[in-house]
Amino acid sequence: MVMKDEKLESIYQDVLRRNPGEAEFHQAAREVLESVGPVLAKYPEFRERKIIERIIEPERQIIFRVPWQDDKGEVHVNRGFRVQYNSALGPYKGGLRFHPSVYLGIIKFLGFEQIFKNALTGLPIGGGKGGSDFDPKGKSDDEIMRFCQSFMTELWRYIGEHTDVPAGDIGVGGREIGYLYGQFKRLTSRYEAGVLTGKGLDYGGSLVRTEATGYGATFFVEEMLKVRKDSFDGKRCVVSGSGNVAIYTVEKIHQLGGKVVACSDSNGYILDEKGIDLELVKQLKERERRRIKDYVEYRKHARYVDGGNIWEIPCQVAMPSATQNEINGKDAALLVKNGCIAVGEGANMPTTPEGIQVFLQAGIAYGPGKAANAGGVATSALEMQQNASRDSWTFEYTEKRLANIMKNIHQTCFETAEEFGAKGNYVVGANIAGFIKVAKAMVAHGLI
Repeated sequence: MVMKDEKLESIYQDVLRRNPGEAEFHQAAREVLESVGPVLAKYPEFRERKIIERIIEPERQIIFRVPWQDDKGEVHVNRGFRVQYNSALGPYKGGLRFHPSVYLGIIKFLGFEQIFKNALTGLPIGGGKGGSDFDPKGKSDDEIMRFCQSFMTELWRYIGEHTDVPAGDIGVGGREIGYLYGQFKRLTSRYEAGVLTGKGLDYGGSLVRTEATGYGATFFVEEMLKVRKDSFDGKRCVVSGSGNVAIYTVEKIHQLGGKVVACSDSNGYILDEKGIDLELVKQLKERERRRIKDYVEYRKHARYVDGGNIWEIPCQVAMPSATQNEINGKDAALLVKNGCIAVGEGANMPTTPEGIQVFLQAGIAYGPGKAANAGGVATSALEMQQNASRDSWTFEYTEKRLANIMKNIHQTCFETAEEFGAKGNYVVGANIAGFIKVAKAMVAHGLI
């Protein structure tokens, strides 16, 4: 499908030519380009100053070798990445992902999304992302420590609390952040707590950071439902994934009166019609690092479907919280057919373009990831504030800040969509609101 604006189509074709084989990045770029045509009509200086051409090109891309040794003494070599995408609003901010699927195109898509997500928070943070094709699954703590130390031995020279502040993502939790920070401190001889977020509470971490992405996505969906004079109360919900984002999405949904009946991992899903036992999932996934199939050993009435598609389960609220492109057009149509009224993306770009069109045409409440899952990076920025002031906030205070940020993001997206003639379309609202904020800063900074 060709875009209506010939200049934007030309820019997109240039993206394809200059970034071959990076399908996820192409998808993310096209979604934004399809939204910003009306912005260029309202702000012709953005077109004149080539803001789109500049914003779509990362400020810096770093690729490096990561050699490490396993417990048997065998040497392995992985590839590390850090894409420092845009610093118009503040230091680069975005997570590190350790997963075998990681390559430059994944990191660029995530970093590009991060620019607009971070802008929507209203906090002074730019966009970036990083990671490695290292797979932490099945590795010992010592192996993960050695890998993290090798990774940071190269990365440390590019980051800093006023330059670039990484955090966690898939495969990078509190354990990995601890090893990374220890090596940073060793290499620099500086106790610069603000250089990484997602740290342990004993050395500068923030309460609510663990829960933030899941809680934030749920708060965003709650706001979408409020607009429609509805709520989570009594709603049947499905949450894909069973990692950090999924677990705390389930927790907040239960607190708001909904009932989550299914969650998943990369092998299959569990269905528990009595409602997911959250403490059991936490035991299996957070403490014992087991697979979700083991849930049925403890809850005999529950059912595990190996290789199953979780989106076949009828629900009123769907929260994709696993990975990119997990909901395709057929999945989206099935969700709508089965009575789904709201979708909130806890993962980054979990719905394909075909799936998004199904949701928008059906008129359901659809919260795209760059808006709905901004709670994680927002709370990371709050952690940076606490580190800078040598302070520590209570759980209640930090959660209240998070809830207000997500409420403001929703309001910004809703009002922006309406202003640009797309009432109720949070995709348009999020893309345009984030873009305008970054573009204005880039204009103010001149040609750099």
